[in-house]
Amino acid sequence: MNDAPKKYDESQIQVLEGLEAVRKRPGMYIGSTSSKGLHHLVYEIVDNAIDEALAGFCKNIDVKILENNVICVTDDGRGIPVGKHPKLGIPAVTVVFTVLHAGGKFGGGSYKVAGGLHGVGSSVVNALSEWLNVEVCDGKNIFEQGFERGKDVSELKIIGSGDKTYTKVTFKPDGEIFEEVEFDADVLLKRLREQAFLNAGLNITFSDERYEEQENSETLCYEGGLASFVEYIHEKKGADCVNEDVIYFKSTKNEQSVEVALQYNTSYNELILSFANNIHTAEGGVHEVGFKTALTRVFNDYARKFGVLKESDKPFVGEDVREGLTAIISVKLMDAQFEGQTKTKLGNTELRKVVDFLVYEKVSEFFEENPAQTREILEKAMNASKAREAAKKARELTRRKSILESSSLPGKLADCSDRNNEYTEIYIVEGDSAGGSAKGGRDRTFQAILPLWGKMLNVEKARLDKVYGNEKLLPVIKALGCGVGFDLDISKIRYGKVIIMADADVDGSHIRTLLLTFFFRYMKPVIEDGRVYIAQPPLFKLSRGKNVRYAFSDRQRDECIKELAGDSEVKIDIQRYKGLGEMDAIQLWETTMDPKTRTMLKVHMEDAEKADEVFTILMGDKVEPRRLFIERNAQYVQNLDV
Repeated sequence: MNDAPKKYDESQIQVLEGLEAVRKRPGMYIGSTSSKGLHHLVYEIVDNAIDEALAGFCKNIDVKILENNVICVTDDGRGIPVGKHPKLGIPAVTVVFTVLHAGGKFGGGSYKVAGGLHGVGSSVVNALSEWLNVEVCDGKNIFEQGFERGKDVSELKIIGSGDKTYTKVTFKPDGEIFEEVEFDADVLLKRLREQAFLNAGLNITFSDERYEEQENSETLCYEGGLASFVEYIHEKKGADCVNEDVIYFKSTKNEQSVEVALQYNTSYNELILSFANNIHTAEGGVHEVGFKTALTRVFNDYARKFGVLKESDKPFVGEDVREGLTAIISVKLMDAQFEGQTKTKLGNTELRKVVDFLVYEKVSEFFEENPAQTREILEKAMNASKAREAAKKARELTRRKSILESSSLPGKLADCSDRNNEYTEIYIVEGDSAGGSAKGGRDRTFQAILPLWGKMLNVEKARLDKVYGNEKLLPVIKALGCGVGFDLDISKIRYGKVIIMADADVDGSHIRTLLLTFFFRYMKPVIEDGRVYIAQPPLFKLSRGKNVRYAFSDRQRDECIKELAGDSEVKIDIQRYKGLGEMDAIQLWETTMDPKTRTMLKVHMEDAEKADEVFTILMGDKVEPRRLFIERNAQYVQNLDV
């Protein structure tokens, strides 16, 4: 992939349109002005450096968070061209930072493969920064130019000499644009580590220099590429692996590179991460389809050939052969075509056959050459197949029972009268006492209540057939009405919002975690569709006569005390709620259920890998990873009631 032309000058900077409206509508260019959009600025500049690495001209990238949340990114690539642009008559580097859709990725011939989705990186970062400074060395002279909020405030000038080439971009995000300008080092480190895995041998250095007492610096370089990525994921999760060796292969043909790594662990969950030109294709695409199709075919062919599957046995299906699988798929190609709502689904149809052929060929070779490991993998698939059949029978039994009963809905469900799932919501409430208050306080038109009691099944340690037989989870499945696992159809869900409401104590936290684990593992589309919420009941009731306030934290409690007391020394009555059941129906409605006054947390699933890792650590069998996780994150826990 490093056969890009050596020549990289001003003639290869193509201009499509000017820089307009970025500051007025930043969400159109970086998604949002939230923390996610803020971090996206860094990704845009780093991606430019990685494109230089893909072209074969960059070996080292250095990323720093400086004081006041200033970002500095340096790469040892060819350096952005500094000569006059043939059409605009200004330095090409100025064009790159001031003209939207200007760069070497739009037919100029300087990049065979580029990761930028829209090619708007440098100019958009400049437009959304309070200030930005670019420094370039062309192997002879060092050039510098400064900008403020997208406009150049100084001309490109020579500030020194040097015999190496590099580009250094330093910028401070604009507080007038972003809701917050505090960078999260862990978020950036995760993305940079991912890029280091995807580009074997690339050296990325990251450092956080904001706090002297806890300076964070790490060098990321993985010669093993995707194989190291899979090993890292399993190590972080503390997973026991079924096959000792990671199955890894890479092939380049017709300027299309396909790289795959996979390994099985003893869990029941699959994790497939796919990338195209270093972009995480969260919605999948043709490369994922080709991978899955080939994997199922090779399992069935091998199992039939060696008698693991008899003639009378049903063939494996996709979910059987992917149970416990961790796989990374990375493709690099010219003219990547992205589709889907978030532009993270690969649509180059010709690539499906390429991936399919390679995966079938290479996994078959591994099976032939490693019979002992293959036997372990096939045994896991056989057990998964048997569990799937058991789940199917349990599901059919559940349906038959429902037909004989007067209603297929759970007996404890207090349903709402409205049937429009754009407006309806169901509260899954811990305990009958709290359920009683919720039923009394709700708006029956659009709010349904489903009380649950006791600890439920930890699905992290159970297959789907056990879920169907669990008396605590079955009412949830029945009430939502959209199915579970691979049978789930989100269009059939009966409620617009699914709200978990549990006590603000350790037991309540456990209930929430168990329910979220269930949704994550077996009803993931409900989370992805933005329907899962966590209710936020108050911790305190404060009163002075008829004046009542509710507080949701210790800090808010103290503020309410000052507000109610005023300048007097009068006593304020404070009630610490130990559970939802202590609130009567009216109080629960006013504080936690009234859409006009309530506060709820929406459950997002932007990072499947991180979510998978955390759920495995917290709810899995391994004690040591859980202990380490708690020790690392204890400092962030507030209001823990033990």
